[in-house]
Amino acid sequence: NGGGWDSVKPRILLMGLRRSGKSSIQKVVFHKMSPNETLFLESTNKICREDVSNSSFVNFQIWDFPGQIDFFDPTFDYEMIFRGTGALIFVIDSQDDYMEALARLHLTVTRAYKVNPDINFEIFIHKVDGLSDDHKIETQRDIHQRANDDLADAGLEKIHLSFYLTSIYDHSIFEAFSKVVQKLIPQLPTLENLLNIFISNSGIEKAFLFDVVSKIYIATDSTPVDMQTYELCCDMIDVVIDISCIYGLKDDGTGTPYDKESMAIIKLNNTTVLYLKEVTKFLALVCFVREESFERKGLIDYNFHCFRKAIQEVFEVRMKVVRSRKHQSHLQKNKRPTPNGTPRMPL
Repeated sequence: NGGGWDSVKPRILLMGLRRSGKSSIQKVVFHKMSPNETLFLESTNKICREDVSNSSFVNFQIWDFPGQIDFFDPTFDYEMIFRGTGALIFVIDSQDDYMEALARLHLTVTRAYKVNPDINFEIFIHKVDGLSDDHKIETQRDIHQRANDDLADAGLEKIHLSFYLTSIYDHSIFEAFSKVVQKLIPQLPTLENLLNIFISNSGIEKAFLFDVVSKIYIATDSTPVDMQTYELCCDMIDVVIDISCIYGLKDDGTGTPYDKESMAIIKLNNTTVLYLKEVTKFLALVCFVREESFERKGLIDYNFHCFRKAIQEVFEVRMKVVRSRKHQSHLQKNKRPTPNGTPRMPL
């Protein structure tokens, strides 16, 4: 399945009231649309399903819902939808009166939880670029308080909601999506561990494992993430991909701009080096290295080679597990008796 982590794609639902910014988020994160272009998007009036797995490691379906979806409409099979959902992102427009949004959030979360208690509930307090820092904190505190009070009143305090302040005009939307996606990756602890081993043996300050298409980082080492560092990494990926698209194709226009030879070094004026290397056709490792540590580039490259091999093994093991599970369920299906009581013959 092209380097993703499961054959069953975790489904991510994007929900929220009309005009809260759901489609814009999807276009900016997964289609490289510039934030200003999203002003011209039409309002979504039907469920838009999108597979992100073909061009990205982030192997899931995103379902973008129209704002006013009616849970009582018999044609809307919400049980089937929630049953296969890994994360439900509910988008609240922070610049609007959010009382109606909170009522809709409560209805959505309680419905979804009844069907599938394992869903991760992720609340994006969106369009915060228009708010002052104090107002952002106040809004987040207020929404957090009200949403959790509503759940407590319904006797559902065990439901956990995660809150993020987001805007498509900066990197906060990518950061929030990264956190959402990481919760859906079963191998996350292994990836973090590998990154920790890699950086401590290579004299590297910070390393991110990026999904190249979406600029979501699917793992980083255990040192804290600094927003500026993350933004620099995102900008570097854009530069590398843009230049590769111009110079990376063969003369006849064939080939892929991003392949296993892809790598880039950018020296910043504060004695830091940014180093990018291809891990798989979807993933890149972006490292922050001090200039004096980068003099041992041979050591970094050797350790990277070991890291890349380990990453490939992690995903090969995962694929084997998925394949054997599929095989087992296939056998069990064939063992079930037919309606008249005679066992099914294996096909």
